[in-house]
Amino acid sequence: MKKYLSEFIGIFILVFAGTGVVIVDQQTGGAVTLTGIAGCWGMIIIATVYAFGDISGNHINPAVTLAMAVDGRFAWKEVPAYLIAQMLGAFAASFLLHFLFPENATLGATQPAGSAVQSFILELIMTFILLLVILRVSTGSKEKGITAGLVIGATVAFLVLFGGPISGTSLNPTRSLAPAIVSGNLNALWIYLTAPFIGAVGAVFVHRVLHTQGG
Repeated sequence: MKKYLSEFIGIFILVFAGTGVVIVDQQTGGAVTLTGIAGCWGMIIIATVYAFGDISGNHINPAVTLAMAVDGRFAWKEVPAYLIAQMLGAFAASFLLHFLFPENATLGATQPAGSAVQSFILELIMTFILLLVILRVSTGSKEKGITAGLVIGATVAFLVLFGGPISGTSLNPTRSLAPAIVSGNLNALWIYLTAPFIGAVGAVFVHRVLHTQGG
């Protein structure tokens, strides 16, 4: 149960603070800025990796859970419980944000600024990058393990800076699903429920090639 509770708390923090900072930026007329939003997301990842990584692995993302299972690092029988814990944590955070900011129309939901195809490709590639980094820094020397949280957090931050204005930089199906359902903004939700999984699985196969070649 400690693993599932860690996933619940971790993704609660991710969605509460991550989508919360987007809401605050909207409510204050852009006071946080894109740089501030990216920094917040990066610091959330760093904090949760070090707080919960040794308990649950700090997946807090169904795309990460799937990738770890495909790579053989995570038991398939654990996948449903992890996904349920992640879903519950994300929805708890979105409902709380709706209570705190009832006038906010989107609750930080991810929506494409341009075409659906553009955002789909961006989300697929950005999730591929994130998962490839996660898989690589969690393989090998002890030093990589110590710095993994910083590297993953920095990766999320630069991806938010890069893709945020176009696709919202979801990288995480549950992160997008919860605010979309609670706020009723289901426009192009399919992008964020498909592209991250495809990008994550693709990263697993590239990682295996790299690991076989270079260790």
